[in-house]
Amino acid sequence: MSPRAKRGNTLFEAAGLEEGAPRPLADRLRPQRLPDVVGQDHLLGPDGALTRMLETRSLGSLIFWGPPGTGKTTVARLLASATDLHFEQISAVFSGVADLKKVFDQARGRREVGQGTLLFVDEVHRFNRAQQDSFLPVMEDGTVVLVGATTENPSFDARARRGDRSQAPAAR
Repeated sequence: MSPRAKRGNTLFEAAGLEEGAPRPLADRLRPQRLPDVVGQDHLLGPDGALTRMLETRSLGSLIFWGPPGTGKTTVARLLASATDLHFEQISAVFSGVADLKKVFDQARGRREVGQGTLLFVDEVHRFNRAQQDSFLPVMEDGTVVLVGATTENPSFDARARRGDRSQAPAAR
């Protein structure tokens, strides 16, 4: 076996720095359990929506909306941990249909051996309609639990603002 194989696959592992590598303060202070999350009581407090979902073991797909740094990714990671789901993260900025197919195939493989997948999609609003529609079959059959994160208001429709009412949601 080569020395590289013994030490690890990454530069940090090879140098023995995987755990001791310098990390930003925010990363070092990141909550390790859902009860450690500060704020978001409407979601994580005793009567919070996510707390109730976790108590009934019925975590559904979600969209987290908020400014950068509010804990969207952290809460998604903690939800995966609390529900024993594999955490898979992609960014809509850097991913396309081929990436999605690969993630879906891997999730199907995990599902066959009894392991679920929480798929976290950062900046989910950047996917076009066709890309967003590709999530439907894997969400409906339980292959993935989708948690999307966005800094854009998910109820805002730019077409309605431009005056193109033919595709805008019906008034409520």
